[in-house]
This record gives sequence, C-alpha cells and structure tokens, in this order.
Amino acid sequence: MSKITQGTRSRWIPGPLYTVLYMASMRTQIYLTDEQRTRLDVLGKREGKALAALVRDAVDEYLDHSVPDAETALAATFGVLPELEVPSRDEWERA
Repeated sequence: MSKITQGTRSRWIPGPLYTVLYMASMRTQIYLTDEQRTRLDVLGKREGKALAALVRDAVDEYLDHSVPDAETALAATFGVLPELEVPSRDEWERA
C-alpha cells in the first residue's frame, strides 16, 4: 500500500500485491449451523485448509453439478413423451 498525502489529509492506496491477493474475491457473509461450523473446522484441520477455502470449494462443486448443459438436458429428456401428438402445420392459424 502507498500513502498519499493531500494537504492535511492522508489516505492509503492499495498496491499491486493487495489487488492480486484480495480484490479477485468478493467478501460474502453466510450463516452456518453449529454442526456445519464444527464439521467444517474438523475438515479444515484434516485437510489444512481455511474455512473460506472449504466454502469456495463446496460452492464450486455445487455449481459444476447443479445445472446441466443444454445438450445433456436434451439427451436426458429425448423421447420422454412418445405418445405426444403434434398437430400438422396445416392446422396452425395464420394471422
């Protein structure tokens, strides 16, 4: 950080190291139950990771598996309604 003085006022300007380490992430507050926090603390000690790293890993895992891509969704639902009758184009009303 660099200190800049203008008249009688001074302020600190973040340097490149601060920007690289802290600005790439967004601070977010979450509420955990006592059990969740205890289990995360145990896991963190076992894996040598900070609580924030464990939460980021869990969020990444959830996001990677929560929404299938369009091709996977189409493949999973293709032929689900084989009895579905679709009217011919001749029956469509034209405005």
